Order: sequence, then C-alpha cells, then structure tokens
Amino acid sequence: MSEPAANWSNPIGLFGAYGVELEYMIVDADTLDVRPVADALFRAMKRNTEEVGEVEPDGPDGVVSWSNELVLHVLELKTQRPASTLDGLAGHFQRHVRLANEALSGMGCKLLPTGAHPWMDPLRESRLWPHEYTEVYKAYDAIFNCQGHGWSNLQSTHLNLPFGNDEEFGRLHAALRLVLPLVPAIAASSPVIEGRWSPVADQRLEFYRNNSKRVPLMAARVIPEAVFTRAGYEREILGALYDQLAPLDPASVLRREFANARGAIARFDRGAIELRLLDIQECPAADIAVVRLVSELVRAHVQERWISYEQQRAIAVEPLHEVLLECIRTAEQTRIRERAVLDAYGIKAWMLWAGDLWKQLAEQVMPAGHEDTAVMARLLDAGSLSSRITRGIKRYPTRSQLRDIYGELAECLSQGTLFRA
Repeated sequence: MSEPAANWSNPIGLFGAYGVELEYMIVDADTLDVRPVADALFRAMKRNTEEVGEVEPDGPDGVVSWSNELVLHVLELKTQRPASTLDGLAGHFQRHVRLANEALSGMGCKLLPTGAHPWMDPLRESRLWPHEYTEVYKAYDAIFNCQGHGWSNLQSTHLNLPFGNDEEFGRLHAALRLVLPLVPAIAASSPVIEGRWSPVADQRLEFYRNNSKRVPLMAARVIPEAVFTRAGYEREILGALYDQLAPLDPASVLRREFANARGAIARFDRGAIELRLLDIQECPAADIAVVRLVSELVRAHVQERWISYEQQRAIAVEPLHEVLLECIRTAEQTRIRERAVLDAYGIKAWMLWAGDLWKQLAEQVMPAGHEDTAVMARLLDAGSLSSRITRGIKRYPTRSQLRDIYGELAECLSQGTLFRA
C-alpha cells in the first residue's frame, strides 16, 4: 500500500522484468511482541535525521529500497526498480534483512517473518503510519477501521509482472486468474492468530478477503473477473469500484488503482499486474523460489502450454473461487476436483492433491539445475510453511511454545535458512 512504487514508467514486455516486495514485522527481540518503530528505524538509517520517508538503496546501482506500510510495526523491502531477472534477488534482500536487524538491535528489536503475527491484538497494538501519505491511510481507516487482522496484521510478498500493450495485458491477466487459486497451497504461512492455532492454513487471506465487506467490490471474490482489455477493466472493475466507494470517500482520496484489492490487480500506472496472494515465507531464499515458480507457471499459461488463450478467457470466476477457498483452508492438502482447474493444467484424473499438483508443475516449468529449483523442491517436500509451523506446535499452544517456534522463524530470517525443510 506504500507509494510511490518502483519506476515502471517505460513499457516493459511480458516477463521483461520483475518487481518484488517483501513485508516483515518489527518485534521485540526478547518477547517477540510487535513494536511500532518503523519510523524510528528509517531515521536511524538516515543518520538520525527527522526525515522518515523511503530509504534508498546503497549507491546508484542499489537494488533494494525500504518503505513503510499502513502500520508502524511493518517494514517493506522492495526492488527499487524493475529487476531484469530474479537471479541474485534473494541475496540482495537477505543483505537488507541483515542491515535492518543490525539497526533494530539498538532498539531491542528484530524482524519476524510469516503472514500474520501469532498473538498480536490489533485493537490494542495497531499504530497507523503518521507521516507522509497519511491522508490515504486515514481514508482507509475512516471507512474500514484498520485496527483489525485483515488490515494491521498481515504480511505478504507482492509480485509485479509487466505488460507492454493491451494484448499482453489480456494474456497476462488470463494466466494470473488460473494461477491465483493455487497460490495458498504453497504460500500459506499464517495458521496462528491471537495465540490460537486454526485449521485454516492461510488466516491472513481469510481475513484479507473479508476485510472490506463495507465496499464489496473492493475485493469482490478475490479472483478477478474475466476482463482482458484496459477499457473493459477500467469500466467493469475499477469504474464499478469507484462508484461504490464514492459515498464513503467524497474527496476521492482512494480513487486510485491500488484501492482494488483482488488477488491480482492491474496497475496501468506501472504497466504491470500485481499479485497479492503470497504470504511472506521464512526467508528471502524461500520467497524468491516461490516467486520464480509462480512466475514460470504464469509464463507457461501465457505460452498456452495446456490450454489456449481463448479457453483461458472462457473460465468463469466461480470454479476458480471455489478452489481458492479450499486452498486457503487446507493449503497443499486440498483436494482439487474442479474440472475447469484440472483441465487448465492438463490433468485427466478426477482429483489431485494440491501439493502433488504443484510438484508436477514445478517439474515441468522450473529451470533444471537452478538454485531456486532445489529450494522449491525442498519446500514442496516439506509442505507449506503453515503446515510446518502446525507440526511444531500443539493444538492449544502456550505463549511459551509459540515464542519458541516463532523465535526459530526469526532466526531463519536472520540467517537466510529454511524452516524445518
């Protein structure tokens, strides 16, 4: 939600670049309680000036920059400009995790991964960003009351994929619609909320899809409608959303493309589509491996590997939405039975476990011998991060047990290692 985004002003063709954003919680180094000190961190990185805006990367060739999010306990690391390749990005992000942790250590804090804080009380602990861009945050808060899990306790990985013209937009949007339902099956990392374990594997997305009910067209059914031109998108999705928002936003503060909260949103101002359904993983190496797999799967659809572009366009929201809901609940243990989804991947069986489907797809689309391919194989064998967390705790965990396992996750982030994989 932070702006401005990396510079996408010059048109870039399909898969010509990648924009990646990683969000982390700032927590107390000992208790792991959230700490609203993002602005103090920014000042420290700017040599203790009063300026708190975006922190630029080191030097003119820097890759990663830092920015704020809606609340003060979240730090976003993002590619400063569209990256021509995903190669090396995990190392760049890991370096900035280390830099952030070094600066935070002087405040008695550190970064924590996963899609949601396991015991944060958002009604008591949420602190909105009070500096630049605050009029947007205040507008969201006035309409939705952002002191809730779906607003102030959710950390994600965003992937921006570019398009160079209307034809490329349509093909990219069609492909992303088919990939979105499966994303929680590999990316769910939020099984614990308010100190309680839930059988819902991706609680971040469960809250996210319901957090804007006051304006139903903001998230709609998360899976975007079957619209494949800019004119159609601006009329049927953005126009309808803006009309519904207008009575609640008379100053039109939110009349912007980012107000759209579907699982993938068109950013015509960037020339990209932003995928929003990925929970943050335990370290950048895991995140970039997941991002590569998702990107390569989208590429395979654009290339019409299993079904044609016309067939992709004909798939309705409903079957995709049903699979998404099941993957939110049971991640890789989801039984995928929707014929439209199975056919989209050339699956003839009447049912396939989501985890097995992802393994098959990874074998087909991931580059042989690549480091990300090896990382992804380990993650697919071990299960989603949500499942790995669940295996490490009891059904009714104590705070001490949660602190132990999330302390281990914080260490994985700090060291750039996988969690129990």
